[in-house]
This record gives sequence, C-alpha cells and structure tokens, in this order.
Amino acid sequence: MQTAQVVMVTGTHAAALAVKSARVDVVPGYPITPQTGIMEALAGMIESGELDARFIPVEGEHSAMAAAVAASAAGARVFTATSANGLLYMHEVLHMASGGRLPVVMCNVNRGIFAPWTLWADHQDSFSQRDTGWIQYHCSSNQEVFNTILQAFRVAEQINIPVMVNFDGFSISHCLMPLTLPPQEDIDRFLPPYQPEWRLDPAHPSSFSNVTNAPEYAVFRRMLADDILDAIPLAKQAAREYKDITGMWDGDTIDTYRLDDAEVVVFAINSMAGELRLSIDILREQGIKAGLLRPRLVVPFPAEDIINALPRNAQVMVLDRNYNFGHPGGILASELKSVLFGRRNDVTVKNRVMGIGGVDLTRRFMAAEIRAMMDE
Repeated sequence: MQTAQVVMVTGTHAAALAVKSARVDVVPGYPITPQTGIMEALAGMIESGELDARFIPVEGEHSAMAAAVAASAAGARVFTATSANGLLYMHEVLHMASGGRLPVVMCNVNRGIFAPWTLWADHQDSFSQRDTGWIQYHCSSNQEVFNTILQAFRVAEQINIPVMVNFDGFSISHCLMPLTLPPQEDIDRFLPPYQPEWRLDPAHPSSFSNVTNAPEYAVFRRMLADDILDAIPLAKQAAREYKDITGMWDGDTIDTYRLDDAEVVVFAINSMAGELRLSIDILREQGIKAGLLRPRLVVPFPAEDIINALPRNAQVMVLDRNYNFGHPGGILASELKSVLFGRRNDVTVKNRVMGIGGVDLTRRFMAAEIRAMMDE
C-alpha cells in the first residue's frame, strides 16, 4: 500500500505534479513569466517518460488554447497554463472552449497586465475573463494549488465546462512550501480515467460548434449559463470526496478562519487571504473580533454559502487586488454587494484596493488597513 510523501516545492512545480497525478493526455504550452515553471516541469516529465502525454510547443498563447480545444474535442484530458497578457491573448479561444463544452483545465498564475509592464501579481488578468464562461478557482497555498487542480478536472469532466485555477505570481508560484502528495492510487480513485460522452472521430463524422440560427444559439447559451451555476454543488462534492480519500481540505466554495463570533469579517482571495490569517490573529490580540471569509470559487460566485456564513451585523472589509473600472473600488466588493442586496441588510461593506502590481501585503500592513477601514 502506498503512503503519502512530503516534498518541498514551488507553486509552479506543485501544479505540474498535480497535472502528472491527473494522468493528462495532452499539454499544449507556451512560456510566460511567472507561469513558465509549470510548462518546463511538465515538458521535462514528458521527455523523461515520467508522464505519458503529448507536449505541444506552440508559437503563442492563442495557439496554446486552440490546441487545447482541439485535443479536448478529440477526447483527451488536457491541461495548459498561462499568465497575464498570455491569458488576454487566449481570450477569443476561451469562449470556444466554454461554448464547445470542453473540460480543459488551465492554471493562470496571476500577474498584472499592461500598460505599464509588470511581472508581479494582481488579479486584473483573471477577473477580466469572468465573462468567458470558465469556472474559476482561486488558491492561497501550494498545497491548495495541487488539491484544486485535481478537483478542477473532476468538476470540469462532470459538467463539461472548462476550469481555470488561479494563484498569485511569485508569492505562491516561486515560493517553496511543504507539499503532501497523496498516494497515486488514492488520486486514481478520486479522478478515474476520462471517458468523454462524445468526441470528434473521423470514422463517425459529425458537426462541432457550427453556425446556428438565433433559436438554437440562444438555447446553447442559456444551457451554459445555467450549468455554470450548477457547478457549485459539484465543487462542494468534489472537495468532500477529496477529503474523504486524501484527508486534505481547503474549503469547498469558501474557506473561513475564526469566523463564528466575528464582528469584523475580512473578505479576500489568493495569497493575500493566506497572509490575512496572521492579520486576523493580530487583530484578535488587539481585542477586535475579526474573522476571514475567503471565496475559493469566484465563478460561479457562491452567493448562498457567503450569505449563510456571514455573522449577524458584521462589518465586511473587502480587500481587492484589482480595479472595477467605471465603479469605485474593486470587483470582489461589487460582486459581494450584488448578492447581499435585499438579502442581508444587517451587513455593512467597506472596500479598499491594495497590492496592485505586486505591492507587498504583510500581515501588519493589512491589519493596520483593516483598523483604518473600521474608523471610516
């Protein structure tokens, strides 16, 4: 019987190990900082025979996603990865993947987008793709990246919708953290081989993503919209079953910390949410009943879980690492306000944008910012 292993790896290598454990068939790839380490690791695994898959080097991110779409339509389990401007370059084909109901899984290593250029993280890149029809997870540790990629394949292949797994550049992608690797037999039990209900087959010609008239097109789009919402219970089921098999838990649609008696609730995602656990402890030591509510799933937005988790009469401090251009503040705050409207009038929401382009977010800095928000 196999036992779990503990290794010390970067976030990008943790992602590559998850893809290897998922036994993918095809990996189209193109390098872009800070994602490149994922593609380098996977290319090495495939070259050495450690991973039995086809690596497809391409000339750009648009082609990487086009190759992913084609391979998935042919019935393969497919993974790719990108960052920032690479994700923007894929934009057209992201719609093809979701509209074609293809269960591609992709890591986006968050990085600010131009202009001006930056190599460091914020969340404008992934949030700018919210309307492409992809499910989006956001992770706060290397272990969660590993666990979530496996859950993403499970959800994507159950509902035939692509999934994007996001994590911050450098603060997660390039930082070494201990990673527990479940036995491969446990992963195989959680994620069995992919058996597509339909695939392109030259022996049985069929039409795929062809031109439609308005009545047919409208039905397909409504189905996609409805099914994205239906991904919420599947994400919860995947998280529970992963815990039952591996013993590991990162939350399902949301993750919370010291929330039960909280009067001040901090709302944030990705690496800043991981650091915020320490900020919460600082605030508790100062006599402030603070807690953390972190959405793991951002598309679809887990409205009911958030509404039910928030304590009565809470002050919610939303820390956004993005701008909601045309509105004050950030996108997470707007999403939260929209689901609270008419449902939780006891809750107040305040918002600050911080950490743009990789500005450092330490536990003490964020604790001080939260205290300042309380006095506004």
